[in-house]
Amino acid sequence: MYAWQKSSFSADGVNCVNIAPTPDGTLRLRESDHPETILTLSQADLRGLLGVLKADRTATPPPT
Repeated sequence: MYAWQKSSFSADGVNCVNIAPTPDGTLRLRESDHPETILTLSQADLRGLLGVLKADRTATPPPT
């Protein structure tokens, strides 16, 4: 079993992202609505994922 931690950005226990470290140094990532689906990431992979998500959030939307 993993020691899951809730993201500090998750509000009121709804739509939470959980992360858990493992003995082999990888990280497990899951979404609270679908806890049976677990991603396994290296620390470098997680940094890359967060970089893409942050870049997408700050991107200027295309003109309509």
